[in-house]
Amino acid sequence: MAGTGGPLSRSGLRGRESELEELEALIASVAGTGSGGLALIQGEPGIGKTTLLAEAVSKAVAAGFSAGVGKADELHHIVPLSSLAASVLHGDRPLLSGDAFADLARNHDQRIWLVERLAEAIETRAGSVPVLIGLDDVQWADPLSRFALQQLPARLRSSPVLWLLTGRREPAGPAEEIVAAATGHLPTVTFSLGPLSGAAIAQLAGDTLGAAAGERVRGLLEGAGGNPFLAVEMLAGLRADEASDDLVPPGLVVGVRGRLRSLRPGTLRFLQMGAVLGRRFEFHAAAALCGQPAATLIPVLEEAVRAGLLDDDGDHLVFRHDLLRQAVYADIPPSARKALHREAARGLVAAGRQPIDAVPHILRGALPGDEEAVALLRQAADAVLAVTPGLAADLTTRALELVPSARPLRFAVGEQAILCLTRAGRNREALATGDRLLADRPPLEAFGRLQAALGGTLWNLDLASELRRRAEAALAMEGTAPEIEARLAGLRALAMSREHDLVAARAAGETALRAAGAVGDREAHVLALAGLGEIAQNAGENALALERFAALSALDSAFLPEEIVAHLHMDDFESGERLLLRATDAGATRQAMLLWAQGQHDLGRGRLDDADADFETMERLEDEVQVCVQQVNGRVIRSRLALLRGDPAAAREHLAAARERLAVKPNRGNTAAVRFLEAVHAEADGDIGRAVDRIRQVQRQGPFMRWRLLRDWVDCAIRTALRGADHELAGDLAAQAVAHAERNPAVPTATGIAAQALGLVKNDPELLEHSVRLLGASPRPLARAAAHADLGQALLAAGRRRRAVDALTRARDAFAESGAHAMAAQVRGPFEDAGASGRGAATGQRPVRGWGALTPSEEKIARLVAQGHTNRSAADLLVVSPHTVNTHLTSVFRKLSVNSRVQLANLVMALPDD
Repeated sequence: MAGTGGPLSRSGLRGRESELEELEALIASVAGTGSGGLALIQGEPGIGKTTLLAEAVSKAVAAGFSAGVGKADELHHIVPLSSLAASVLHGDRPLLSGDAFADLARNHDQRIWLVERLAEAIETRAGSVPVLIGLDDVQWADPLSRFALQQLPARLRSSPVLWLLTGRREPAGPAEEIVAAATGHLPTVTFSLGPLSGAAIAQLAGDTLGAAAGERVRGLLEGAGGNPFLAVEMLAGLRADEASDDLVPPGLVVGVRGRLRSLRPGTLRFLQMGAVLGRRFEFHAAAALCGQPAATLIPVLEEAVRAGLLDDDGDHLVFRHDLLRQAVYADIPPSARKALHREAARGLVAAGRQPIDAVPHILRGALPGDEEAVALLRQAADAVLAVTPGLAADLTTRALELVPSARPLRFAVGEQAILCLTRAGRNREALATGDRLLADRPPLEAFGRLQAALGGTLWNLDLASELRRRAEAALAMEGTAPEIEARLAGLRALAMSREHDLVAARAAGETALRAAGAVGDREAHVLALAGLGEIAQNAGENALALERFAALSALDSAFLPEEIVAHLHMDDFESGERLLLRATDAGATRQAMLLWAQGQHDLGRGRLDDADADFETMERLEDEVQVCVQQVNGRVIRSRLALLRGDPAAAREHLAAARERLAVKPNRGNTAAVRFLEAVHAEADGDIGRAVDRIRQVQRQGPFMRWRLLRDWVDCAIRTALRGADHELAGDLAAQAVAHAERNPAVPTATGIAAQALGLVKNDPELLEHSVRLLGASPRPLARAAAHADLGQALLAAGRRRRAVDALTRARDAFAESGAHAMAAQVRGPFEDAGASGRGAATGQRPVRGWGALTPSEEKIARLVAQGHTNRSAADLLVVSPHTVNTHLTSVFRKLSVNSRVQLANLVMALPDD
């Protein structure tokens, strides 16, 4: 402590020896195993968390770690990634250069993309040296840093990265969320620091006074309650006055606050201004709040530093402990605090700082009707919306609270709040906010804007009919701005895409597109193209859907996943793959939807293991950002994949999960998907009657749902109907397939499946043979395999064994190559009945553990990682997402019972040569 004889020897570690030993063991484990670890140090302010963290960091650095340590700040916890930035930009060898970090901040599009880039930087460093990342006072971490800390430890569990966090005890607080996210993925340990023992406090006194503490000192220290910081503060006062026999100043007995009373009034006032600015503040900013030239305050600064209250690092002044700042801050009258925070916010803005930097002061100082504060909150919300939509929603709702209901500004702020709440996935709150504003009878122009803002909310809530009703009600009113009318028209068309009359929907979409073009409004253009793309897709017009979605993607790259899937529907997998690669290189937004497109691509290509990993990763990403769009469909597909691969237990788990998610999002499409999956399971269980009933239910969901759901699986539905002797249903399904082929004559899969469907219904081997020829041009191996299997069965029934064996062999080999081992085994039965040899592609199941348990993709990734590749470089080589690589790698570690890349490399090196 400056001015009081220097820092106290080992002051914070008295009584913490056992915790330090555990931390040293964790440090050694991370360095020795090459896998990650996480430790959380919890306790009340002043209990010694920071000192224990510093000692652990010192031990880690001595053990060869590259360390970066930051500290979150109570008044600076808003700026996205500001807390974690300190950890990655500071230290002996910063994990990121300032320029590199600034580049991340410029180019990030959303949280998932940014976190992955941070992971890559940390992973690269950890490839050469173990890494420690520490964050003090995690309870004040900004939202984006908290999000990153919930993802990064698990993402980097296979690298030697040690996470050390300190925080106050807060049930369900940020620290607990981070530990919960890491638990089960890497070793975690939580230290709860309690009061020091009397013996430890006595040792502190000896460290400070250089002699055994007398009775008077021991009595005084009882007032510290075992808190080492308070004890040290009291002892510092004793040491400063040790030459005197006077009694200790009585203010010290009650803690830190009494120490402040010995300061000159000007020094205390300067400290109070600094306390308003935060634990870390700039000298000139505090001088401005004092209303004095900086030069006149140098003496008071010197006194504050001599008293051990402030440290001066050359750029900023820092309160030596949070308790010091809090004690100073608490002595400011509440009304004065508000006024000072308002002045601080104005000063930051006047100095050219970003609005987000002023937000903490606005939140503490703004009063109802303060339009300047409202404007700053709105600007800050716009700045953070891309990476922390939840924070943007909080800022705009706070701004809305500050605007009196009688002011027109309320409706403009409310519109922004609705949009931010919707972006954050808080759709119910957005709808409630909008309805409250509409109940205030806004002007006609504001009424239209609010209804347009609620469009995305209602769409996300699957309230298409309500969306159409509201859009039409707003369009019927005069006084709406032309661009808002165009947006409402686009929303109306989008809502109509979910209805039976798609001809009327298309007409509405074309009208909306013309209106958007006439007014030149980008948002209206996006809505119109999105509606037209949905309408074309629901009508089964693949070429038109591709045209619409390609135009939409060109206008807004966030819709690239829709364009990719549209290419796949045209059997154009080459273009789809090229766009997937471009999206990965460019860091596209909507990472979860991009994984959906990747999964559709891998499924179509017959890469079942990859597809399963894609859909698993997609669901995880949707959960992370709390925007769940494709989880029902993802689970439906994964359940079918599990059945194809011969894992009925996993298939049932996915069915149960699909039903759970359907209860949350029960739209017609999701309902049809789950009913179809139930039909598949019922047939697998031998309940043909229930299977047929479920398929009938799918048919009742509407014409567009029929072909959209059964486009690639209509042959499966027809077989089920035929087994249930429902020839009318089978014929209806075949007619749908034919109609779909007529709409898409240039798509080999569509024309081939139509011929296959007719061949099944008519039991006609010639038609089935024709379907095999047509599907020969299809890029979908599972569709080709199914057609060969149907042909082989028909030829076998007709007594044409030689040709039957050839068709069944092709089906079996294609199924097995794709990983559809259960289907390969089903084909093998009639194959052997035909008297043919069972030799050929293996159809057996993989073991559960060991190298033989790895899928081909997992084996490739395991070898690449063993060679030293990062997730990103492995993903680039395999043309997949780094997120999917991470999912595969998790499976590899589980199957091989390893915990780190080092262990994986050792295992791969020990494998016999092929």
